[in-house]
Amino acid sequence: MNSFVALFLTFAAAITWLRTLDFFAHRGWIESRLSRKIIHIGTGPIYVLCWLLFPGEWYDRWLAALVPGLITVQFALVGLGLIKDEATVKSMARSGDRREILRGPLFYGVVFVLLTLVYWKESPIGIAALMLMCGGDGVADLVGRRFPRPRLPWSPKKTVAGSLSVFLGGWVLSFAVLAVYVSAAVLPGPWTGYLLPITLIALGGTLVESLPYPDIDNITVTAAAVLIGHLLAWP
Repeated sequence: MNSFVALFLTFAAAITWLRTLDFFAHRGWIESRLSRKIIHIGTGPIYVLCWLLFPGEWYDRWLAALVPGLITVQFALVGLGLIKDEATVKSMARSGDRREILRGPLFYGVVFVLLTLVYWKESPIGIAALMLMCGGDGVADLVGRRFPRPRLPWSPKKTVAGSLSVFLGGWVLSFAVLAVYVSAAVLPGPWTGYLLPITLIALGGTLVESLPYPDIDNITVTAAAVLIGHLLAWP
């Protein structure tokens, strides 16, 4: 496939996903918190799987990075109040304050841009780190609120159930996406060779996510996953 056609299709998939959730939240069909988390969980896998559309030109990673890059610029402009987009505010901000977009959602986009450029399809480290951020950190808040007890002694605002969901959600999403890449012969097999690294990365990310530092999980969890991947000398 032509690289620019792949870029168009990736943009189309990402924008369709985001605008569908924006529409649902704006109409009041789902609450803002749930919309935010569904976006958090689903955007990453859709985007990373779209990498498979790119044919392998040297500039493909730069084209692909335009997708989260331009969306992140839009988020920044909305958060700063330079453009008005009530649907985005409704779907992305828990409190309805546009400035909230300048924290978690903005960090989310920046992390995607950086890991796309650094790792692309050449290493499973970037994919595993992104999927841990999406499937782990994204699920934690939903599960933690449903099961508010017991709480973590070192982080009273976080729950045991939430931490377990970080591990399981991140592990499952990482393995699922990497299994697709192995099946497509983009990453080397066998898929069983990915089980231990994914488990250790998910465990380390879970421990970091459990720390009492709000609003920076998208950075700290991803950084921990990348560090563990390199310590394991994962290809």
